[in-house]
Amino acid sequence: MLDERDEVIEHIKREDEEFRRLVEEHVQFEAELERFNQIRYLTGEQEMEKRRIQKLKLLGKDKMAEIIRRYKASSPELFS
Repeated sequence: MLDERDEVIEHIKREDEEFRRLVEEHVQFEAELERFNQIRYLTGEQEMEKRRIQKLKLLGKDKMAEIIRRYKASSPELFS
């Protein structure tokens, strides 16, 4: 069963192209990070790439949180 947060996210994904794109990127970044986590010893280049992906993932998460706040503020009746 979807909890309230999942329902909010699903609603916004249907309504907002940017949010949809950010969710897709988030899933991609998570998969890439999981691949790096499977490597026992990372090269310097791999470590830099892992950090870059982590930063991009966090930036995307912040943007998604902002979009969620915007939607909740503009349509509180939908998200109460």
